[in-house]
Amino acid sequence: MKLDSLRNEYTYSGITRKNVAANPFDQFNQWMKEVIDSGEKEPTAMTLSTIGTDGFPHSRIVLLKFIDKEGFIFFTNYNGEKGKAIALNNATGLHFFWSKLERQVKILGYAEKINREQSEKYFQTRPIESQISAWASNQSEEIPSREYLEKRYEEFSKKFENQPVPLPPYWGGYRIVPQNFEFWQGRISRLHDRIIYEKTADGWNIKRLSP
Repeated sequence: MKLDSLRNEYTYSGITRKNVAANPFDQFNQWMKEVIDSGEKEPTAMTLSTIGTDGFPHSRIVLLKFIDKEGFIFFTNYNGEKGKAIALNNATGLHFFWSKLERQVKILGYAEKINREQSEKYFQTRPIESQISAWASNQSEEIPSREYLEKRYEEFSKKFENQPVPLPPYWGGYRIVPQNFEFWQGRISRLHDRIIYEKTADGWNIKRLSP
């Protein structure tokens, strides 16, 4: 494969310190609306990066479910690799890549668990198959086979048949509380725009970085 010859030119209009919002949450919400309108297949998909219990950085795709005035919320199994990493070091990174609009957003922040009531409310909106999967999967634990996992799914399906599926005690949401945002817009000749928001005691400091 000739990977070195694969390249695209970026042609969308740029961003400047003058035309971005004063608050990074407002800027993010505007970009999220635009990417949803663009037809991007997974607009809420984001890479979550943590420092694992083995000392290595670990990254995986999770789905953003809510944005509130404090941060970005996703849901997972607290006993999985993500949860163990966050318990050890709650410094995290989020990364969004939206190819249709030639944009990226990088967020650095700290993870905190949301309250049980919020997790319960969201869990009950999930498809029942997803609810049962949360019980069937001991996330990140080694299993002997696919058949073993499917058998556990069947067992919990029967257990919760004709009744509401309760929220597992080990499952819920995390909120990433941002300390730093980077908004990246692809530009022609690789002279990309990079606008940074840094959290300060008085609000947000905005600056431009060289590509």
